[in-house]
Amino acid sequence: MSLFNETLLWFMKRRMPRIEAIYERPLDLQYEGLTRLITDARDTEWGKKYGYADFSSYATYRERVPISTYEELFPYIERMMQGEQQVLWPSPINWFSKSSGTTNARSKFIPVSKESLEECHMMGGKDMITLLIQNKPETKVFEGKGLSIGGSLTAHSMNSSMLMGDVSAVVMKNLPIWAQMIRTPSLDVALMGDWDQKIEKMALETSQENVTSILGVPTWTLVLIEKILELTGKQSILEVWPNFEFLVHGAVAFGPYRELFQTHIFPSSEVRFLEIYNASEGFFGIQDDLNRPDEMLLMLDYGIFYEFIPMGEKGEEHDSIVPLEQVELCVNYAVVISTNSGLWRYKIGDTVRFTSLSPYRVKISGRTKHFINAFGEELIIENAEQAVAAACRATDAEIKDYTAAPAYMDGGKRGSHEWVIEFSRAPKDLRTFATVLDENLRSNNSDYDAKRSYDLVLGPPKIHEAPADTFYGWMRSRGKLGGQHKVPRLSNHREFLEGVLAHINQ
Repeated sequence: MSLFNETLLWFMKRRMPRIEAIYERPLDLQYEGLTRLITDARDTEWGKKYGYADFSSYATYRERVPISTYEELFPYIERMMQGEQQVLWPSPINWFSKSSGTTNARSKFIPVSKESLEECHMMGGKDMITLLIQNKPETKVFEGKGLSIGGSLTAHSMNSSMLMGDVSAVVMKNLPIWAQMIRTPSLDVALMGDWDQKIEKMALETSQENVTSILGVPTWTLVLIEKILELTGKQSILEVWPNFEFLVHGAVAFGPYRELFQTHIFPSSEVRFLEIYNASEGFFGIQDDLNRPDEMLLMLDYGIFYEFIPMGEKGEEHDSIVPLEQVELCVNYAVVISTNSGLWRYKIGDTVRFTSLSPYRVKISGRTKHFINAFGEELIIENAEQAVAAACRATDAEIKDYTAAPAYMDGGKRGSHEWVIEFSRAPKDLRTFATVLDENLRSNNSDYDAKRSYDLVLGPPKIHEAPADTFYGWMRSRGKLGGQHKVPRLSNHREFLEGVLAHINQ
């Protein structure tokens, strides 16, 4: 083992007491963090408006500060993008993380302060490495390089001093020298805006490196690996990277991809899989135990204060809002955050379920606007991901991407759900796949089951098998290539599904 690898391992292991504090005193960390946020922001325009200087408790904060959506904060953010400071946060804001979301085509621009960059996003990256080492102490991951699939950066059209881009690009641009030394591809390639050229150049460059880990979205990771195999003529990516150890994944549920990556892409007991919960708004969670897939430790000392809105059985938000100490297991919650970049009681649009309360671990259950409820079936992304994974297991299939939407009742016809699925390995029998998908949805969603009863309201799902690279081509046609753009899994309208079908029929 090289001296460099040993030194970095020693340095990262020393960070473990920080993480242990999250296990041991989570509520202290949260309320200490809230006090710092309020104190730091009391002289901002927002802080003066709501009287932060007079706040003495969480109860006061909760009573006086409203819950905010992006649309409600945007007038403040727009002014910050034009160069105004001391609006939502005291330190200068020169970076904005660009996110398209999954159900809204309009881009969102999230302010990134020095504090959120260093104490949240970068802290999350360091703790991620620490937990990798904790789960695999004998690792030689620093003997090679980590491959990061990032986005691009551009100057704001109205203010050239303001830079914006995918949060991964913002982080990459600000990494310390030691971190730049152990990553690939080169920064100019990693931050390219043209994704067709970028994938080509990334494949050429990274195929020549000793890659030992990847940090990326599963879908884009598959695209890159396919390009590398095409260029090298190899049958397996482990022939290209024989020392590969870790895939760190996030942004989309890993369930439908787990079998593909474990048995075909990285068929080695030496390769481990770790999930992170990272978004434009902040770095929220890290899988701390590799034996607990889909569960992530909520990171409570990154300058983010959490609140949660319970979601009803039909996907509606309750009037109540609860702090961390009042959450319950197995309840679907919308996430509300206050952050060290000036997002105050901000609804991020994600829903989570707590799988553990000591420590606080969460599982991403979906999006507050990411569902199908055309017939009262209340289908959420968590249901869909579980059903797709079950259908893949039952038919020896591997999935690459999919989207689903309602097919409405017309002329006496029953309604149904219509799916477009691109397989990396097609099922042995598509009818069996559809049957298992339907049965799993019925067993895990009583509303869906009721509407499917006797085929009175909903008929069985209709599945279109998409040709290879359908979703890549469709996203490219929409100008939506890149790690921050995700294929919308479920939609309560047909816009996305019909767009994909039209792309197939071109």
